[in-house]
Amino acid sequence: MSRVYYPYSQFRDDLKILTTQIDVEFDTILGIARGGLSMAQMLGEYYDIREVYSINTIGYEDTQKLDSIEVFNIPNLKSAKSILIVDDIVDSGETLIKVLEVIQKEYPQTKLFTASIFYKPSAKIRPNWYVKEATDWIDFFWSEDLKL
Repeated sequence: MSRVYYPYSQFRDDLKILTTQIDVEFDTILGIARGGLSMAQMLGEYYDIREVYSINTIGYEDTQKLDSIEVFNIPNLKSAKSILIVDDIVDSGETLIKVLEVIQKEYPQTKLFTASIFYKPSAKIRPNWYVKEATDWIDFFWSEDLKL
């Protein structure tokens, strides 16, 4: 599988595109750590939403997919009526499915929406909104730019 570097400038431009696609109101943003954290922070600023949280998952070790997905550090979302869950990429879809299951079980009355920059059509779930289809391994600027 080839690897492609994804710079900040492209991320910024793609987030702008994503904001033109999102056509529902939400009062909370939940970023799936680590890839969704930059998205969550910037979208929180854009939409002027202070209820920006993160949730942790482990499903990969470098580029190697693990056998199971662990979800932890679940925030208190009891005041949320509608949550936008964001991640950088929906690859297999298993992480997003697991996060949706955990949040829906904990907060069954809350509306959940999903958004990502990249989406692979082979994924088991499609986010409500995405910008690009992924065909390569993406090396995001937040993972690469501080390396020596």
